[in-house]
Amino acid sequence: MIRSAVPTRALTILAFCLSGSTAWAESIGVVGLFPGKAVLILNGAAPRTYTVGTIIADGLRLTGASDTTASFDDHGKRLLLGIGTHASSNTASTGSASVTLQADGRGHFMAQGKINGLSLPMLVDTGASMITLSSQDARRLGIDYKSGQRVMSNTANGAVPVYLVRINSVRVGDIELSQVDALVQEQGLPFALLGMSFLNRTTMQRDGEQMVLTKRY
Repeated sequence: MIRSAVPTRALTILAFCLSGSTAWAESIGVVGLFPGKAVLILNGAAPRTYTVGTIIADGLRLTGASDTTASFDDHGKRLLLGIGTHASSNTASTGSASVTLQADGRGHFMAQGKINGLSLPMLVDTGASMITLSSQDARRLGIDYKSGQRVMSNTANGAVPVYLVRINSVRVGDIELSQVDALVQEQGLPFALLGMSFLNRTTMQRDGEQMVLTKRY
């Protein structure tokens, strides 16, 4: 029997995406967004308003600002942050790919992941045995889930049928893993879960409102 915990209440999703470069400031946070402008915090300093096109730090430029997200060019790589989120990286100091996640107002950790190259928000859930997707997300990601093994899964809503599949590529921030097992659920799943089939291949360190994931293999 495969177990997968599914939260019963929808959470506020704060988009988060971290690029692989570490040449810019150690951390950057988005605290305000306006047309053509973003209010940012660099390394814990006081908030400052930047206009689209401004070079914020060495190799880091603000390229866009909408009602919900700010986009950056980080040495040719795209970085996207939602309001209320921040990015930082330990890659340079540890030698291993890592990502730092910030808890939302309810203490939950959301990550803007990429599955097979397509983005979707994911809730970090250590109670889920595997990455878990809705059937709608699976179809959007090009996953033929009905060709997978059909099994029953115990969730907070009782036993439900799910499909066991293998995902070619899963990326969260700087961490990219190949051939990751996942479950696809056809009902009762408001958002994707970043479960232990991904998390077991990382080390997890929590310090207050931050969680650092570092790739192990």
